[in-house]
Amino acid sequence: MPHKPEDLTEILRRLSLTFVAQHYETMGQEAAREQLGHVEYLRRLAEGEAATRYERSVQRRTKAAHLPVPKTLEQFNWSWPSKINRAQVQDLFRLRFIEQNTNVVFIGGVGLGKTHLAVALAHTACLHNVPTLFAPAVDIVNTLSAAQATNTLAKALKAYVAPRLLLIDELGYLPMDKRGADLLFQVISARYERGPILITTNTAYKQWPRIFNNDATITTAILDRLLHHCETVTVEGKSYRMKDKD
Repeated sequence: MPHKPEDLTEILRRLSLTFVAQHYETMGQEAAREQLGHVEYLRRLAEGEAATRYERSVQRRTKAAHLPVPKTLEQFNWSWPSKINRAQVQDLFRLRFIEQNTNVVFIGGVGLGKTHLAVALAHTACLHNVPTLFAPAVDIVNTLSAAQATNTLAKALKAYVAPRLLLIDELGYLPMDKRGADLLFQVISARYERGPILITTNTAYKQWPRIFNNDATITTAILDRLLHHCETVTVEGKSYRMKDKD
């Protein structure tokens, strides 16, 4: 019995060449009309396949990052804060801090765009296929506390240590007890010089002991690891959300 040839579309799908399988016929007709050579026809197919895979990858990264409403640097209102180092912030979007395992801390009052900038940075990282995770500080503590109670702490910690970039939002908005401070220290310690952390906080460094149960020892240990390789972005001004209340 002669071997029955497989349908080209089926072969391409088995090879996970989805774009090529869907478009090789129509693009082949276009190539014929434009009198393109075989290499140029193949190049266009490969280019389309690569673009499709990139988009799928970005979608997976963004979904896995659990980002809130997507933000971009272009959407940020530079005229509102009374003080912000624009050049420093724009340089961060080159993402060299990720390559260098450098942490970034945005410090400022409420309504000044700290989370906007941090989320925009995290979204940019996703666009560059950097595994990223967004998590409010209180959620991290609650998740790890629950895991500790069920003897699954190691697995829960891995979720915050594994991503290349971790964004801890709103550190200091709620104080932590000793257990919470210890658990957050474990995350920061495990990522030390291995994976950068983005942090947003409304609390200056000198006031961090009040975040961590007024425990000077653990506060010093956290700051020591966090600030060894770190860029601090200070944002000053009035809350943008309160601008219409005056």
